[in-house]
Amino acid sequence: MRLRCAVLDDFQNIATTVADWSPVQERVEVVSFTEHFATENELAFALENFDMVVTLRERVPFRASLLDQLPRLKLLIASGMRNSVIDYVAAERNGVIVCGTASTSTPPVELTWALLLSLARGIVTENDALRANGPWQSTVGADLHGRRLGLLGLGKIGSRVAQVGLAFGMEVVAWSQNLTKERAEEVGVQLAASKEDLLATSDFVSVHLVLSDRTRGLLGVPELALLKSTAYLVNTSRAALVDQDALLAVLQEGRIAGAGVDVFDVEPLPAAHPMRTAPRLLATPHLGYVSQSNYRTYYGQAVEDIQAFLAGAPVRRLG
Repeated sequence: MRLRCAVLDDFQNIATTVADWSPVQERVEVVSFTEHFATENELAFALENFDMVVTLRERVPFRASLLDQLPRLKLLIASGMRNSVIDYVAAERNGVIVCGTASTSTPPVELTWALLLSLARGIVTENDALRANGPWQSTVGADLHGRRLGLLGLGKIGSRVAQVGLAFGMEVVAWSQNLTKERAEEVGVQLAASKEDLLATSDFVSVHLVLSDRTRGLLGVPELALLKSTAYLVNTSRAALVDQDALLAVLQEGRIAGAGVDVFDVEPLPAAHPMRTAPRLLATPHLGYVSQSNYRTYYGQAVEDIQAFLAGAPVRRLG
């Protein structure tokens, strides 16, 4: 009897074609789920007869309450080598081996600039108007050259976003709780005097921090109030870094020029969620790591993880 492997949240229905699964197909039946399971009970019911699960990034929490309902599960594969929504203690208790895959940060860097540029030049507004035979030019683009780009976080992604900003001729400043002047200078940017100074003086602000107890809710009502009325905010990192209700308020009241958001408190967004209709908001459905190269890596290495598990020598173990 073949083992069964579930691939979760395969929205584009490409998991079984973007990589070669033939090395395991004789021993493993692969089932792709193209719809997101809204509740843990629905997910537990769907997965009860599977031995393996492949999950993308941190879209699906594997808490103890879920893992305890899956006695048949023996291998859980997550894309990337870090996952904060898997209960590793519960996985070990249930005899579940957790493995990861490689991942590149290039796609979220590129998406950050896609959002920022689209906001600055009114791309969506102008495209919609052109297609609807609306006004010929209705926006005046915000220049990048000579403007200040403020980066909250200067790690792997933030540093690459900074390099692009510098190439555009922007003045780039950065801040995080542990960022030093020396590290900022290595990247070629300035260290902001404080988070508050960065927010108050930047024309564009982009968030690139790891979510933790220290960074959760980093941008709330008082912080967003510091932004210029002409400023743009971009968040392709984690939804919980920015107070979503506070962001909705400043957008609805026109207190900032606009925001580009790729991450949300609830995903997928419910049909009636206010983020779907908020003014001055350019929103994408968590596309940060969704690219051809990353998907080839995710699913290709998932196959490798399965092969290693079947051979009794798991690789890229997490936990």
